Amino acid sequence: MSHVFPRHCHTDLPTAVSGDGCYLIDAEGRRYFDGSGGAAVSCLGHSNERVRAAIKAQVDALAYAHTSFFTSEPAEALADRLIARAPGDLDRVYFVSGGSEAVESAIKLARQYHLERGEPQRRHLIARRQSYHGNTLGALSAGGNAWRRAQFAPLLVEMSHIAPCYEYAERAEGESLHDYGQRTANALEAEILRLGPDSVMAFIAEPVVGATLGAVAAVPGYFTRIREICDRYGVLLILDEVMCGMGRTGHLFACEADGVAPDILCIAKGLGAGYQPIGAMLCSKAIYDAIAAGTGFFQHGHTYLGHPIAAAAALAVLEEFEEQDLIGRVSRLGPVFETLLRDQLGQHPHVGDIRGRGLFWGIELVEDRATKAPFDPARGLAGRVKRIAKSRGLLCYPMPGTRDGRLGDHILLAPPFIADETQLAEVAAVLKAALDGALAG
Repeated sequence: MSHVFPRHCHTDLPTAVSGDGCYLIDAEGRRYFDGSGGAAVSCLGHSNERVRAAIKAQVDALAYAHTSFFTSEPAEALADRLIARAPGDLDRVYFVSGGSEAVESAIKLARQYHLERGEPQRRHLIARRQSYHGNTLGALSAGGNAWRRAQFAPLLVEMSHIAPCYEYAERAEGESLHDYGQRTANALEAEILRLGPDSVMAFIAEPVVGATLGAVAAVPGYFTRIREICDRYGVLLILDEVMCGMGRTGHLFACEADGVAPDILCIAKGLGAGYQPIGAMLCSKAIYDAIAAGTGFFQHGHTYLGHPIAAAAALAVLEEFEEQDLIGRVSRLGPVFETLLRDQLGQHPHVGDIRGRGLFWGIELVEDRATKAPFDPARGLAGRVKRIAKSRGLLCYPMPGTRDGRLGDHILLAPPFIADETQLAEVAAVLKAALDGALAG
C-alpha cells in the first residue's frame, strides 16, 4: 500500500521509471509520448545530457546556500541571461520554486511598490475570468476559474475579475476582431473607474491562457490597449507566463508576440524544463528602484529562493535553447502542428475550435458546432479522452470547465520542443482516435 497522498485518491497510476527523449517509460516497459510536457513543463524531453551534466556538476560544487547569507554564481548568471533577453525595462529577477510562488511574489511586490511610493490606498488587483494563476491562496484569489475557487472561497482575498479575451465563445456576431478586442480591453478601464482610479494596484493576465481556457491567445491589439489603460491610471501590468512562456509559443517571452512589455512578469515550468523545480518573477528597474530607495527590503521570501542546483539547471536549459535554436524550431513547427491537427480534427463534428501558438495548442470540444454548445459536464468527456489517449501511448492534458469552470471541455497539447514532424503527426492521429473512442463510450 502506498503512503503517497496522490492528486486523486481513486486512481491507480503506473510508476514512471525512466525517460527517453519525448517519451516516459513505466515500470512495465510501456512508452508514452509526452504530448503535453506534463503540464507544459518538459520542453527538452526527459534525457537532455547538457542539463543532467549541469545538475551533477553543481551538486559537486555547492548544493544550497540561503539567500540571506549568500548569492551564488548560477543564480547570478541565470539572472543576467534572462534580463539580457527580457522585454521592455525588466531589470531584476527574483527566483522561486514554481509558478504559484512567482505569482504570489508578483502580487506582494505590486502592493509594496505602491506603499513605498506613498500610495497605500492602492490595494485592488484586477484579473480575468477563466484565468489560472496558481493554487496558493493569493494566486488562487487572482485566478478566475470558479471550480477551483469554490470550496476555498471563504479563505480567498477579494479581487475583481473581468471578461477574458476569448473570441471563439464571446465575440458578438458581426463584431470585428479589432472591435471585440478593444471592447474587451476597455472592460479593464471600466473596472478601474468602478473601484476608484487611485485604488487599483495591478492587472494580471496570461498572454496565452493555458490550463483553464486551452491555449487562448488575445486578438491583435488587445494587449496594446491594456498597456495604455494601465499606464493612464498608474496600474502595474503583471503578465503570467508560467505556462505559455520560455519558448512554448515561439518566443522566449510570450508577450513578445503581442508587442507589449509588462512591469512584472512571472515564469516557471519551461524555465527548468522539469529537471529542477524553479520559477522566477522579473520586475522593472522602476519597481526595484522604488524598493531600493525606500525600505530596501522586499518583505517576502521562501527557503529555496535562488537554489543553486535549480539555477544551474535552468541556465543549461537556456543554453540548450540558444545553441540548438529550439525556439526557432518551435516557431517553424507551430504551423506544421496546426496543419496536422486541422487535417485530423478540423472537420470533426465535435471539435469547435483549434487555437494556439508555437507548440501550445488547444482543441475545444462541443456538442454542436453550429451553436458552439458544450457537452453536459456529467458526461466527463475530458477525462475519458485522457484515459483513452494514455492507453494508446499518448499523454495529453484535457480539462473540463472551459466556458465557466463547469461547462465545456478542451484538450491542451504542449509537446517537447525536440519533437519531430512524424511524432507530431502521430499525436494528432492518436488524439483523433481517443476522441472518437470517448464519444462512442
